[in-house]
Amino acid sequence: MKHPARPATTPPTLPEWDPAWSRIVTAATADGPHDFHVLDTLSALRAEGLEPAGTILALHGNPTWSYLWRRLAAATLASARAGGRAWRLIAPDQLDMGFSERLPHAGLPTPSGAEVRRISQRIADFDAVVTPLLAEATGGAEAAAVTSASGAADSADHPVVTIGHDWGGVLSLGWAARNRDWVDAAISLNTAVHQPENAPIPAPLRATLAGPMLPTATVVTDGFLRVTLRLGDLDPQVRAAFRAPYESADLRHGIGGFVADIPVDETHPSYAELQRIGEDIAAFDRPALLVWGPKDPVFLERYLRDLRQRLPQADVHRFELGSHLVSEDFDVPGLVLDWLDVQFPAEGRSSGDAPAPVGASPTAARPVTAILDARRDDETIASVDFSKDPAQQITWRHLWHVTTAIAHGLRDLGVRPGDRVSMLVPPGNNLTAALYACLKIGAVAVVADAGLGPRGMTRAVTSADPQWIIGELPGLGLARAFGWPGRRISVSPLGPVQRRIVAAETSLTELARTPIFGDPPTPGPDDDAAILFTSGSTGPAKGVRYTHGDIAALAAVLTDVFDVREGTGLVAGFPPFALLGPAIGATSVTPDMSVTKPKTLTATAIAEAIIAGSATMVFASPAAYRNVAATAGELDAAQRAACAGVELVLSAGAPVPLELMESIAEVFPNAAIHSPYGMTEGLLLTDIDSAGVAAAAAGDDLGVCVGTPIDGVELALAPIDGDGTAAEELLQGTAAQGRLGEFVVSAAHLRSGYDNLWRTTADAGRDRLGGLSWHRTNDIGHIDDEGRVWLEGRLQHVVTTPLGPVGPGGLEALIDTDPEVRRSAVVGTGPVGTQALVAVLDAEGTALSPGLAPLDLTARLRALVAETGQDLAAVLVAPSFPTDIRHNSKIDRSRLAEWAETVLTGDGVPRRV
Repeated sequence: MKHPARPATTPPTLPEWDPAWSRIVTAATADGPHDFHVLDTLSALRAEGLEPAGTILALHGNPTWSYLWRRLAAATLASARAGGRAWRLIAPDQLDMGFSERLPHAGLPTPSGAEVRRISQRIADFDAVVTPLLAEATGGAEAAAVTSASGAADSADHPVVTIGHDWGGVLSLGWAARNRDWVDAAISLNTAVHQPENAPIPAPLRATLAGPMLPTATVVTDGFLRVTLRLGDLDPQVRAAFRAPYESADLRHGIGGFVADIPVDETHPSYAELQRIGEDIAAFDRPALLVWGPKDPVFLERYLRDLRQRLPQADVHRFELGSHLVSEDFDVPGLVLDWLDVQFPAEGRSSGDAPAPVGASPTAARPVTAILDARRDDETIASVDFSKDPAQQITWRHLWHVTTAIAHGLRDLGVRPGDRVSMLVPPGNNLTAALYACLKIGAVAVVADAGLGPRGMTRAVTSADPQWIIGELPGLGLARAFGWPGRRISVSPLGPVQRRIVAAETSLTELARTPIFGDPPTPGPDDDAAILFTSGSTGPAKGVRYTHGDIAALAAVLTDVFDVREGTGLVAGFPPFALLGPAIGATSVTPDMSVTKPKTLTATAIAEAIIAGSATMVFASPAAYRNVAATAGELDAAQRAACAGVELVLSAGAPVPLELMESIAEVFPNAAIHSPYGMTEGLLLTDIDSAGVAAAAAGDDLGVCVGTPIDGVELALAPIDGDGTAAEELLQGTAAQGRLGEFVVSAAHLRSGYDNLWRTTADAGRDRLGGLSWHRTNDIGHIDDEGRVWLEGRLQHVVTTPLGPVGPGGLEALIDTDPEVRRSAVVGTGPVGTQALVAVLDAEGTALSPGLAPLDLTARLRALVAETGQDLAAVLVAPSFPTDIRHNSKIDRSRLAEWAETVLTGDGVPRRV
């Protein structure tokens, strides 16, 4: 089959494409002059009266073309119009691809075929096109950037940045690395540099590369093209636009040739060149950004891991639900421009304005392991674990010896400072030993709650990319079944068969026998200590980074705010705080319960834990306390006396209603009962006691009162606009009172950032006020005249009515007071800014039937809501409420809103939400 040459041309009319971006450029390539179609925004900038102040060089992969960068082109122009840096985008179509020239071919492509255009030629082609374009006369700025010997001085005014995707990612990175004298930064979306020898080629490529399948799937038919375009949620018109340059077999030779040039082993003609490119990329020392869609079936996690090792300075942002065409489904252009704005600030903004970690870790805070190390000869009880039968108690001396021996054993095994260690161990003595051993040698603990479920845990652990896994047998089995990364260590010794099945190299028991010689170097306060994953109730779970300084500051908060001193007995039924005992010198007791099922904590279990640890302090979740109160009648006299000796009861995880506080007070009659408010990013932010809850309940504020900020926490409010977004302006003091807004906090014990989520970290920490760094919590509500915080929901659940934005939580608390209502959710239906308020009631546990609520109930609830000045458009009853699998109180309001829309448009009542 002969494929004739075809000239370059410009695209037809396509969605989201401006014809002014197209130009045909003749470039002097190594095999003669060739014509390239190029997306170039220079003329569009000049039409706006703007000259470029920076250039982005973009390269597509296979089988896309420069249409892939249309949204980046539009975003750069919009940003320039708004006063940002005027970035010029240059994105050529590679030869034989897009609307560039088609070369003559005698037959179909094969991996060893002489007519296949190799990656070395493609990098040379890219250079041949972009270098003359950069050197065009544009006031001299771009020419200076190209011809400068050092690059550094001139590029401050006109930076040059590369970006690529798929094979365009590795090619653009290679080109940038070979031109790093004047390339200032590099960005890549999903791509690969190195194929590990011990890992198979990804299945989709393996099938395409198999013998006659290659030309059939890529050239003779458009199968490869169609499959690739299904890796994104594309509008049919957009999908057709991507296919436009490849309508016939003679136009698809480049697709097949690109696949044929994938160097699968060292016998391939391009193998040596790809190795050289990889070495060059490893020498690139300029800023870099890696954008990743983890659901990509071709560019797998191992390729991102390899890139991060070659580019250790790179920032990373993972769109956890993104696949291969990540830029089609997520705001990659916005991410790119935000990142570039930090690297190359526009005039009037200094690089010092870049987002920074929230709160500085206090330099005076003692190391996390300081108390444990100081009590190495103390024979008093440090920890009691009721998850064991019989209960297991260990002394401070024993705990120090075990953690130190395991630390030495881990180091001998190859664990290094900064290595990530996934902890698949339930709270108790074993987890405490593993965690503090890691903290001693500077390894980073990765903690993903089992309540996320196998799929959620897989997503979390994979995103953290641990080098090691420590686990009980069920956790190791899960890791093996789902292919989690990391070398495996079991908690207890395993038999040869089990050890082989889960690929465990050793056990904590064996490591605890390691001889102790000297003390490991103490990690610094800014070194990472832990990655804690959020609940995932409002999207994929996020890894929250805590440094040693952050954890030390959190321990100091417990000590200062709640007077938790060395020797205090602490019953920890709330997992995050079960691990802080050794850091604060408290005797920590893990009660007999399932950590993923807090309702399994009974009054008897908590009383036995109190007795074992001589505890005066109890920490658990509201769900756990409900069952404790419900089973209090089972306590004997000794157990009731132990509960009466408790001085402080803390509850976290969700606000505690007054009726539950009253029930708790019956079990712990002499205790001060507090309900701190916090989140994974900041475990302790505000506090309220039972008297405060009672006083708040006597007022008429809407929402759930969580008290006032604790010492060391600064609070501000970002008012919510009519479209439901939080303003950039931060208000404090009386200016913030009485307004609906997003809570923004600053404290030394907050997280240092999100793991592999550059954009999320930047967005959450973008504010500057009073010389402090702040964290946007995503929680909304108001501050009353007494400075108390009232929660009214999450930012993404704001209802934008014609009367203004409404936080659902406030109205829900009001609606839930009706005796017929078990649980409610307030959602909005209709266009943003004119949404109607709809109350959805939970049918479970009630006599209500799914559909429209009874007329009398609807009338009562509408009258109740009308007293707040709002109009309730409808009251519906859902068959059940979709909730987060761990937090039954966290309702999926987005799904309820979709369900409500279906009911109100007359499409019937769906049986499921």
